[in-house]
Amino acid sequence: MASFKAGRLGEDIKRELTAIMRELKDPRISEFLTIVRVDLSNDLSHCKVYVSSFEGLEKAQQSCRGLANASGFIRRELFARLKMRKSPELKFIADNSIERSSEINKIIDNFGSGEE
Repeated sequence: MASFKAGRLGEDIKRELTAIMRELKDPRISEFLTIVRVDLSNDLSHCKVYVSSFEGLEKAQQSCRGLANASGFIRRELFARLKMRKSPELKFIADNSIERSSEINKIIDNFGSGEE
């Protein structure tokens, strides 16, 4: 049952983090940043947030550094918005899945236009 609660709360955290990231004014955080996945531990004390940027992996890594500096503010906002007993420790991890999917999409488009 704890894993069901963690999964449900993970989705809530993902939704609220998306809203909170729009409010941050740190220039290191990309405007094209997307939360790919949120992994919340079963005891709800640790949360890994996988973020990806359309601008590439380097920009996602730079954004992770900015998000890590703002993690105190983000944790406080999550605590207030979700009415949790304790706010999980956040760890932001850069992911290049959006960039990779964009490259695959270009290959498919080129393949499709080449056959016509």
